[in-house]
Amino acid sequence: MTKHFLSLEEHSVEGLTAILDRAAELKAIRGDESFQPLKGQTWGLIFSKSSTRTRVSFEVGIRELGGRAMFLSSREMQLGRGEPIKDTARVLGRMIHGAVIRTFSHQEIVDFAEYSDIPTINALTDHAHPCQIMADLLTMREKLGSIEDRVVTFIGDGACNVATSWVYAAIKFGFQLRIASPEGFQPKPSLIDQAGDNVSVTTDVAAAATGADVLYTDVWVSMGMEEEAEERLRQFQGFQINSEIVSKAKESVLVLHCLPAYRGKEITEDVLEAHQQTIFDQAENRLHAQKGVICCLLGV
Repeated sequence: MTKHFLSLEEHSVEGLTAILDRAAELKAIRGDESFQPLKGQTWGLIFSKSSTRTRVSFEVGIRELGGRAMFLSSREMQLGRGEPIKDTARVLGRMIHGAVIRTFSHQEIVDFAEYSDIPTINALTDHAHPCQIMADLLTMREKLGSIEDRVVTFIGDGACNVATSWVYAAIKFGFQLRIASPEGFQPKPSLIDQAGDNVSVTTDVAAAATGADVLYTDVWVSMGMEEEAEERLRQFQGFQINSEIVSKAKESVLVLHCLPAYRGKEITEDVLEAHQQTIFDQAENRLHAQKGVICCLLGV
């Protein structure tokens, strides 16, 4: 296992499976205060983007593992006044024991990991959202029993960070990923070429949903793209999970959403409420998956 968790592409399927296994174990023993591998440690949460699930799940997870979580908004740090990330990293690397970073530029996390020399976890960048996908995979294992040989259909912005991380997951675990997105919002051809036969891209939502084990969506307008909102809402009309699309999938289909959900846009109210148990189990699994990531990075 490498020292950092920056993107799924950097880890082997064996390493990712070990995280899922550890997450399941930690979920089963939650509340056992005798297991505190982070006792005496302080981890920094450095966030440039707003958050609900990510911040709460990491703060709670670090505390349940015996550590202390320190929330650091980039707007309140010298980073917000132009200090280079490598200088911030060199300082914090001498004071804290690990870092969880949620920001825009993926390169900032790469640089922080290099210059801080402490375990660094990607809590979301514009490039990737690996912790979210680990929670999703954990949910798939719990609900479906396996990840391999499944069909996952992602409907929406196929060029977003979540979709990109799903592509890497399909490459690693060998399941079929179908991405249904408007033209202009599809993954880079080079990424699809890398995925080979595991990933297909289409503009036909109904075809992509047919026979799927999992239907997955995300917001149409991600943070930082608010100026594009009107045009994006127009482009994504029809790329929605609704009852008609659900009927195309397997009867046992899992409907997943990484939240927050905008009802009536990427998913309808009735579908979300019909599948809310799974969606909020998925949200809870952020806590367990991230504890698994931390423990595997530390080898505990």
